[in-house]
Amino acid sequence: MSKLKIAVQKSGRLSEKSLELFRSCGIRLSNGDRTLITSSPNFPVDILFLRDDDIPHYVEEGVADAGILGENVVWESESNVVVNDKLGFGGCRMSLAIPRDEVYTGVSWMENRRIATSYPQILKNYLQKKGISAAIEITGGSVEVAPGIGLADAIFDIVSTGSTLMMNGLKEVEVIKRSEAVMISSKVLSSTKSEILSKLLFRIRSVKKASENNCLPQ
Repeated sequence: MSKLKIAVQKSGRLSEKSLELFRSCGIRLSNGDRTLITSSPNFPVDILFLRDDDIPHYVEEGVADAGILGENVVWESESNVVVNDKLGFGGCRMSLAIPRDEVYTGVSWMENRRIATSYPQILKNYLQKKGISAAIEITGGSVEVAPGIGLADAIFDIVSTGSTLMMNGLKEVEVIKRSEAVMISSKVLSSTKSEILSKLLFRIRSVKKASENNCLPQ
């Protein structure tokens, strides 16, 4: 029997929420140790646990048929995949932030500055659109510390509550994009796998609608 292979984060902010979504859809998962793969005994899916940065590439290459990850990772990868639906969790902002004591005068403040980020492609596209020339310092670690150690004048990173920025003496000055978890899929799914994905998306949308209705004021 054909199964849909869905990649989710092995660890990170979207990992547990992704598994909760499957449970909410009535999909049981076995072998939940997350070493590599887990199967459902009651729905034709296999779940692959991967690094979030790898998911778009694996879906594009057909190693996985679909994936759940943040829109920010899809944008950064610029992979040739289908974005099927927004999933209603994992919301965050992608923002520019500068030291708290700096006087911000608009995006032109970034001209000829150094900006640290883990999302160089998104930042590059934004700066080009705004006509701003700045040096992009690529870092894979804690981006927020970059101004404090003299690596950069500003940062571009995902922001949820803003508490990490405050702890590092930074303030958010420009929201560039708003991101949340999405379901992506390969552009070359077989008809059988496309049908399984459609059934899964129907369940997800039903769960989202029920949740939204439960949040309505009585």
